[in-house]
Amino acid sequence: MLVVRAIKPDDLDPLLEMAAQVGSGMTTLKPDRKLLGDRVEVACASFAETIPPEQRDYLFVMEDTSRGCMAGVCAIKGAVGLTEPFYNYRIGTLVHSSRELNIFTRMETLYLSNDLTGHSELCSLFLHPDYRKGTNGKLLSKSRFLFIAQFPHLFTEKIIAEMRGYQLPQGGSPFYEALGRHFFKMEFDNCDELTAKGQKSFIAELMPRQPIYCDYLPQDAQEAIGKVHDNTAPARRLLEQEGMYFDGYVDIFDAGPVLRARVRELRAMRESALSVIDASPNVAEYGGEPYLVSNTILRDFRMIVAHVSPDHGRIALSESDQRLLQCHSGEAVRTLSLNLKRTNNE
Repeated sequence: MLVVRAIKPDDLDPLLEMAAQVGSGMTTLKPDRKLLGDRVEVACASFAETIPPEQRDYLFVMEDTSRGCMAGVCAIKGAVGLTEPFYNYRIGTLVHSSRELNIFTRMETLYLSNDLTGHSELCSLFLHPDYRKGTNGKLLSKSRFLFIAQFPHLFTEKIIAEMRGYQLPQGGSPFYEALGRHFFKMEFDNCDELTAKGQKSFIAELMPRQPIYCDYLPQDAQEAIGKVHDNTAPARRLLEQEGMYFDGYVDIFDAGPVLRARVRELRAMRESALSVIDASPNVAEYGGEPYLVSNTILRDFRMIVAHVSPDHGRIALSESDQRLLQCHSGEAVRTLSLNLKRTNNE
């Protein structure tokens, strides 16, 4: 059985093993014991509410309880850019025209910006290859939206998700090779590592402040702007299903897209609901559509996928599901349909 839950201090070693499989391009999940140890400490303090909301980093793990192992990880940061700069490129447009020559050109440009400072952030999504099947990816990714729906007061008005940018099958980022390398004079992974450690001053010191014309870049670099890593494409689709969208911001190293949304417009905010666990459910009531079901406890948040049929504020959960959620009959849980509801026009 799989359960997504708040991380605990003794999850550090399996988390370190998980991070070692991620590869380059995911700044927030590096296989560094000191970095991950500090992050787990902050995450535990976040769930315990002993640090301010804007400093919190809610880190979740997917646990396979039948095997006693970690199957995945994901996170939500309370706010970005408030203690260290948060950089992105904003895609803009510059127009050049000459009435005398009857020439009009419109060209895409990249502006170095801090526009997304203060946004909450979805990050660190990684599912172990052995578990990339069925509804596991949906469970891991969408668990964060149900958490936000249960505790919306902990997050800012807008939320973002930086997506891992496109890389060649043999490795390497076309965008970085065409642009970043000329200014940083180091390998892509070295930049990624420095950023993960919070050493971001080199970005402001070395990157040009003037707009960069995209047409000056090689064709493969232009095509990489806003394009995700092949392994990240499913994650992007899941986020877009929940109401996030690409709004013209990309990562400064690999040009991966940044998805944005207003928290109040997320599907989980509109469609999730609280239900009370039926004290004496009829066995026949078990079954139904797949739903995300979570408890309502911040300190020990837990979420599963269950085939249920919530009805008028009541829900029938099996004893095994209640154990996974650490809930009992008469207590409230939050539910959200795992899949998008189809309309009559579809």
